[in-house]
Amino acid sequence: MPVSGVFKLCGCREPGTRRKIGRRCHRLGERGHGTWYFQCRFKNLWGHSEQVRRGGFATQAAARQARSEMLEQSCEEFAGRKWTVAQWLRYWLTTRVSIRPTTLHSYTRHVEMHLIPAIGTMKLADVTSRHLTAMFAELARNTTPAGQPRSAGTLQRVRATLRAAYNAAIRDGLVTDNPARRVEMPATRRPHAVVWTEGRVEQWREDGRRPAVAVWTADQLTEFLDFVEQDPLYPLWWLVALRGLRRGEVCGLRWQDVDLDRRQLTISSQRTTVGHEVIEGPPKSAASCRTIALDRRTAQILTQHQKKQKWLYTATGRAWRQSNYVFTRPDGRPYHPNYLTHRLRFLINLAGLPPVRLHDLRHGAATLAHAAGVDLKAIQDQLGHASIVLTADTYTSVLPATHHRAAEATARLILTTARGARAKIKAKNRRRGPSRPKAKPSSVSPANTTPAAQKTSSETCKRHPAPRKGRASTGRRRASKHQRGQSGGVKPQAKRVGRQGLEP
Repeated sequence: MPVSGVFKLCGCREPGTRRKIGRRCHRLGERGHGTWYFQCRFKNLWGHSEQVRRGGFATQAAARQARSEMLEQSCEEFAGRKWTVAQWLRYWLTTRVSIRPTTLHSYTRHVEMHLIPAIGTMKLADVTSRHLTAMFAELARNTTPAGQPRSAGTLQRVRATLRAAYNAAIRDGLVTDNPARRVEMPATRRPHAVVWTEGRVEQWREDGRRPAVAVWTADQLTEFLDFVEQDPLYPLWWLVALRGLRRGEVCGLRWQDVDLDRRQLTISSQRTTVGHEVIEGPPKSAASCRTIALDRRTAQILTQHQKKQKWLYTATGRAWRQSNYVFTRPDGRPYHPNYLTHRLRFLINLAGLPPVRLHDLRHGAATLAHAAGVDLKAIQDQLGHASIVLTADTYTSVLPATHHRAAEATARLILTTARGARAKIKAKNRRRGPSRPKAKPSSVSPANTTPAAQKTSSETCKRHPAPRKGRASTGRRRASKHQRGQSGGVKPQAKRVGRQGLEP
């Protein structure tokens, strides 16, 4: 509980020593002599005593009113005006005990390398979004220790660290606002894996530039696996390239997690690095704890590797180590994760292949599975992703051969549809029969015809009258009339036809 009080002080001094008399002045009871003060004592988050004193009030009522306004705020909130950004950030790091060691290491690097040098001396409650905008603009202009420009992703992660620290300060009552939320940052997006096509390989050989995330084709991966077949870590390269294990997962894999009879392995631990120190712990997330199926060839390679490992221990006179790691040095110790990164880079340069990272082999495993027709949900479970969106948008690329198959399938669909449409049109025309040509109009006008021609035309019309409207004039209809005439009516007289035409 805070301790507070209101009192009166003056500026009178002793005649000889010139010390301030303060509360001992006998004139404090006089109206208008001295001013009123208040003070508040409390303990901060470190357990240290803090004292707040304010003065200069003309009346006791004004001092009490100011004290009441101050006491309405929590002691911790007021203490935030005493904390500098550096003090709070370092204290906040000591409270992060439930996060992964790699995340804590990343927070510490952001705090010590970027945040404290820029705004560490400012008061925690005095930092505004304008200060942070200027800080991030300066970080974007500077380069990394390796001489490379800082990426937008790095700036976003630094802001995420600062935002998390301010959220903790809000929960503890030190501040009421988080200025890191209102800072406008450059847009970032996850780098998409790029396939090493022939054109990209030629461009890389010319200028040496490579994509952030690159994936080998099936032919390039086959060439690499054939090249490293005699390497002691050949089973590891095969397993990572085909099943997509993370570096820490393959380093922490133990034989008790591998079931060669059922052809499956379980991811239950990993070996990661914090700086150069190796830390072994649970997988990255709950989705990372998974069971991965193995094909027959992979199970055969791991079986041969296990036999060779046992023989090597026996030949060197060492017993089988209790650590029981799948991939170990000749003395049985597990590999440092960074060694795998350097070893892969060395082998790729020796083989003359376009460069890929060890994590890029994980992207390649997803791409090859997709090209083989594996369901996207199965690929997500294989990689241990919590979201299928990450699997589809970031980890899965489309190989050129798959693009060509899709193009051929699309063209085949259109051509098949077009052939079917033409066949339907032909069948419809056959059902209708051949079209009859229309009679050409006579070029002789009625005015120029002779009476004899008009008489001949009239006789022709009488002999061959036009069919009645609405009734078909067919031979079948005439045949039916003839049959009716034979059955009971008068038989019409048949007309004889000579060589010269109709006879009268």
